[in-house]
Amino acid sequence: MIAIPTLTTDRLILRAPAAKDHGPFAAFYGSDATQYVGGPMDAAQTWRYLCEIIGHWDMRGFGRWTVTTRDDDTAIGLVGLHYPMDWPEAEIGWSLWSGNGKGYASEAGRAAHAYAFNTLGWTTAISLVSHGNDTSVRVAKAMGATLDGDHVHPTFGAMSVYRHQNPAEVAQ
Repeated sequence: MIAIPTLTTDRLILRAPAAKDHGPFAAFYGSDATQYVGGPMDAAQTWRYLCEIIGHWDMRGFGRWTVTTRDDDTAIGLVGLHYPMDWPEAEIGWSLWSGNGKGYASEAGRAAHAYAFNTLGWTTAISLVSHGNDTSVRVAKAMGATLDGDHVHPTFGAMSVYRHQNPAEVAQ
């Protein structure tokens, strides 16, 4: 089993997902707020989804982290690296269910971006954003990603592809 690293930012901790996160996950993924991220789901579906998130780390060697604030270990979101077999390429993704409007998604996303490019040596990454998800478009742009076409996912339908810059190429 892979050791999941912990990342920290000025205000946040990105830590390994755990069973204790199921309550906050289920509350969010059971709501209509998840229309752009595969929900809503019932509690059992959310449990399986949390297990999938944890298993992704072993399957790919990277994954998504549970996001908490530095002063409270309660899950407020899910941010990180994602590459299921039906995705066109590796992605940096985010779902925040608490603290919206505080810049947490882009702050955590930048930490995931740095990990992908600086630690894992990625040379490219995307973020897939469902059409109509204006909040995620703002996060992608805040992270420096640019629109790079569309992708039609077999389950989620038409999505915009936002391409993240490779820091090594930007420095040249």
